[in-house]
Amino acid sequence: MPTVAPSSPSDDPSGGPADDPEDPRHPAEAARRAGALAALDRVVTDCRACPRLVEWREETARTKRRAYRDWDYWARPVPGFGPPDAPLVLVGLAPAAHGANRTGRIFTGDPSGDLLYAALYELGLANRPESVRHGDGLELFGVRITDPVRCAPPDNKPSTAERDTCRPWITRELELMRPTVRTVVALGGFAWQAMLPVIADAGWQVPRPRPAFGHAARAVFPARDGGPDLRMYGCYHVSPRNTNTGRLTTAMLRDLLREAARSAGLHPR
Repeated sequence: MPTVAPSSPSDDPSGGPADDPEDPRHPAEAARRAGALAALDRVVTDCRACPRLVEWREETARTKRRAYRDWDYWARPVPGFGPPDAPLVLVGLAPAAHGANRTGRIFTGDPSGDLLYAALYELGLANRPESVRHGDGLELFGVRITDPVRCAPPDNKPSTAERDTCRPWITRELELMRPTVRTVVALGGFAWQAMLPVIADAGWQVPRPRPAFGHAARAVFPARDGGPDLRMYGCYHVSPRNTNTGRLTTAMLRDLLREAARSAGLHPR
């Protein structure tokens, strides 16, 4: 089970979101003040900026699923996972209500994560094929995984306002990784669209017209300061809906991740 108890409204004495972008509790200000990824990962777990998402993540932790009734759900925003100097970043959508919202680690405890981590292991980019819970010994090599929305949304559908409120977290994450990050994989159209303003805010040029999402779509973003380009690959999301219908096969996922890893300077199997 997670080593951190689920959050509750009493964790935040204000009992509500920080609406002022200059308030230290607001994502824009809290993310800006984080000087390293470890600090960012700590502070994001205290975010309560989106009332609907806070209510849903905590209600899910109270009601639980029968299979997980003995778990103490994480029930907080979920930070990114992986080394801070990773050259390859995988971007999903948001934590699953009974997956990462339960386990405390991104893409952990649900079928989407089962497929993704198994593929990374086959490519030599993870030390084990299973991702069970926060603190289970799983390590990633040269890869970091993150989400543009850090709390589990109802029906897995964050609103546009919630996505935009959450954006400073992933923007700061990418800014802090600029010395090493070379390639991003957007897992799904939501991630692709969410990353375009993030990439622009983090210091790269986004071409116009903006590149469109598709499986195996590729885009290159020149750095505004003359530094290394950033590449982004599109990949169908590793959701059961896509995998059960054959829209995304294991071979398709593995091939795309291998190509993206090589473009980032890694040496996958």
